[in-house]
Amino acid sequence: MYRLDTKLAKIRAGNYAKGDFIIADAKDGDMSNPIPGTGPIRDGNGEFVRHRTRAEFLEVVTQIIRQDVLDIMLVSASNLELLTEAGAFDGSAVKPVFRANDSSDIWGARPDGYGKLGPSRPFRTPELKDIAEAGLSDLGLYSITFVNDIEADLRSLEAFHAFRQDANANGIKYFLEVFNPNIDSGVPAESIGAFVNDNLARCLSGVLKNKRPQFLKYPFNGPKALEELVAFDPQLVVGVLGGGAGTHRDTFELLYQTEKYGARVALFGRKINLAESQVDIVHHMRLVADGEMTPLEAVAAYHATLKDKGIASVRSLEEDSKITEAVLKEAASA
Repeated sequence: MYRLDTKLAKIRAGNYAKGDFIIADAKDGDMSNPIPGTGPIRDGNGEFVRHRTRAEFLEVVTQIIRQDVLDIMLVSASNLELLTEAGAFDGSAVKPVFRANDSSDIWGARPDGYGKLGPSRPFRTPELKDIAEAGLSDLGLYSITFVNDIEADLRSLEAFHAFRQDANANGIKYFLEVFNPNIDSGVPAESIGAFVNDNLARCLSGVLKNKRPQFLKYPFNGPKALEELVAFDPQLVVGVLGGGAGTHRDTFELLYQTEKYGARVALFGRKINLAESQVDIVHHMRLVADGEMTPLEAVAAYHATLKDKGIASVRSLEEDSKITEAVLKEAASA
């Protein structure tokens, strides 16, 4: 039994309590920008030296799985295959999960990606039948982006429909990631939360229980939008995505605020992958999510841990204690 299953059952039954918040490490960066997505190797001064190799990256992933603090480890299908063959998940309560589709709005190639990509276009590299037959996982992440363009959004909805059919045929469940528009959509900034909420709710309105997502991965567009979506349908377990790296105060503040306003899952990628010590940032994330530390206390405790271990910090404690993401600043001052 994975912890995820137990926690989801409690949340859906209305029995959520501190300690039931679900934390996922989104280690699927190779589906967007594969070599930099492994994360940095730094020198004794905290300066970048090189990117991790794939083997080094998988070793870090294995360490985090065996730490046994997370509830979900999200990776690409190819990395899940290697981790499974190596026994990384053997006896673990951490749920192995794979990214089930690509999308063109998260397509990075050095030096500058593809410039202006235009509206997100859906496509899928993973073969669900192969993943199911290999017994790697029965849970995948499907991503969709609405951009306020009828042709682009219809194309995305049709691809999502095809995915649901394929997933159901192969015994695969999924959780749904919805991004903010990746282009200038014409939607005013103050209305992005409402725009995403409406499109998200609409795309699931015709979907019966057996093909609905297990939970959501969703951008934090402020307390008002999050509370609206949470209140709209209690059966939709809402999770937030981490976005950019920011400071470690941003990491802990996002956890704290989203739990406060009704989210029950956090799925962080860069916020973990770029940390000086990934197992230690995860440890302190758990403490914040469970209400055992405030965000500011967690920053100080994390820096103290780095000092004790002789690991150079990228930012000073003072700098790392600042909130830099606008939506978090606004919510924190409310």
